[in-house]
Amino acid sequence: MSSVPERSDVDEEHKWDLEALYADDEAWEDAFEEVQERLADLEAYEGRVTEDAETLLDVLELREEIMRTVSNVASYARMRKDEDTTDGHYQALLARAQSLSSEAQSAASFIEPELQDLDREEIEAMVAEEPDLGVYDHYFDDVLRMKAHTRSAEIENLLAELGEVTGAPGEVYNTLANADMEFPAVETPDGEQTRITLNNFTTLQKKPDREFRQDVYEQFYDEWETVRNAVGSAYKNSVKTDSKLANARNYDSAREAALDGPNIPVDVYDNLVDTVRENLDKLHRHAELKRDSIGADELQMWDLYVPMVEGESPEVTYEAAREYVVEAVAPLGEEYQSRLAEGLESRWVDVYETDGKQSGAYSGGTYDSQPYILMNYQDDVSSMYTLAHELGHSLHTQFTSEEQPYVYSGYEIFVAEVASTVNETLLTHHLLDTVEDERLRRHVLNEYLERFRSTLYRQTMFAEFEHRAHELSEAGEALTPDRLDELYRELKGDYYEPAEIDDRIAREWMRIPHFYRAFYVYQYATGISAAVALVDRILDEGEPAAQQYVDFLRKGSREYPLELLRGAGVDMASPEPVESALNVYDDYLDEFADLT
Repeated sequence: MSSVPERSDVDEEHKWDLEALYADDEAWEDAFEEVQERLADLEAYEGRVTEDAETLLDVLELREEIMRTVSNVASYARMRKDEDTTDGHYQALLARAQSLSSEAQSAASFIEPELQDLDREEIEAMVAEEPDLGVYDHYFDDVLRMKAHTRSAEIENLLAELGEVTGAPGEVYNTLANADMEFPAVETPDGEQTRITLNNFTTLQKKPDREFRQDVYEQFYDEWETVRNAVGSAYKNSVKTDSKLANARNYDSAREAALDGPNIPVDVYDNLVDTVRENLDKLHRHAELKRDSIGADELQMWDLYVPMVEGESPEVTYEAAREYVVEAVAPLGEEYQSRLAEGLESRWVDVYETDGKQSGAYSGGTYDSQPYILMNYQDDVSSMYTLAHELGHSLHTQFTSEEQPYVYSGYEIFVAEVASTVNETLLTHHLLDTVEDERLRRHVLNEYLERFRSTLYRQTMFAEFEHRAHELSEAGEALTPDRLDELYRELKGDYYEPAEIDDRIAREWMRIPHFYRAFYVYQYATGISAAVALVDRILDEGEPAAQQYVDFLRKGSREYPLELLRGAGVDMASPEPVESALNVYDDYLDEFADLT
């Protein structure tokens, strides 16, 4: 039976360098204790935040010093745990880090309510008295903007202390999916046994043998059925938590609360859903092309991932993928390209799937660390695109950390998904322009069409599911697993009308971890829309547009997301970027139809 390797079997060059963050667990413990000792210093400022400009600056700087260390502590523990989700030692370290983060948030919870006792003129007077406060101008604007949704210091403290508890449904789900569930082994067409995992499920669904795909599909979703009630309970309570927290902050709905944090109007969400709904015919056309490409009378759910090209993906080794991605980002300028290449040589990436490793991929790291990328590389075209995607996040983090003070070092997901998808789009242009291998070209075109499908359409469908699930719960309807199945099946039927919708696909909501971070996934769809528009500008206008884009990456969260994107050259308050991206998708469908 083929098996996933142990972590010790992987070369060091293909593992991320967490020792650059903390040399060992003892150094982590020292940092942990340092934060605990300093929390009392921060709490001593309660009631004094606005007594004068000097005190205000002192408390803001102290909070930042503490939160920077908390971020390092939490990131190290999480990444160590993600190396092996079954490791009890690092599960415990992560739990302690999460408790520490809640304690720190609680200790600092008085700051913003006290700031909101001031008006804009009073804050400006303090800035005039203490010019070093000037860097906090946008932060002050954001704090005052949220005044109507900030509670008393006592309630803010309580909400901060509850942070660890309110995240419990997601933690339960993550542990269940990654550590406790064990999917069955299936027999491959060549007679070998291979075990289904969260990481390889999609890869196995791309295999050319249709009976094998059906077997994988059925056994995978049948295993989810065995934890139906546990996952249903976790998601139901996650939705209730979202709504309760929104209500505690005087919002009418969980969606309104989630979008107001980054100052995104709900119209942006609705524009996305409405525009995609008006263009479902393009997705239906894609489904019909896929049905015809496999020679089937009906497209089944186990056919959705299979390429519309002959055979499996050409092998793309990690080393080859690195080279392609570095070459592809050349239009963004020499600095961007060299930084990306340097990161790949500096052990940013934890490359390969190992036993117990966290599924999926992400870009992490902190203000004080190098970027870190978790992957489960599978030597195929899809993994190459994932590498490009996560490197987009990492370069965004690096540019922001170098340019901005800590207060603006983060950035909203709304803009983050632009940075990642710009890299994917540039990779597609580069490969289609330079690769002569016709088989690889067809697979690249297929891959990009699939990414359009899964990013713009699939994530919008997820966004609809989240919104409707929260609406049902907020209206008092019980979110039972049966009701969630019904809701999901209806949406899947609308989006994939030419395909056969079966009972198993109605359970797909159970395997989507992003649902435990409410109203998050829609930003993948807005992100690809903005990215397509930006890449068009960069390729048409050259260096000026590229520099404008890199300047956008350097700004972090110094401006609100819509303002940042307008500065880069795209207006996401309008449906136009979504419509434009859907037209590009349609053009690529034309190109693929002509090619085949």
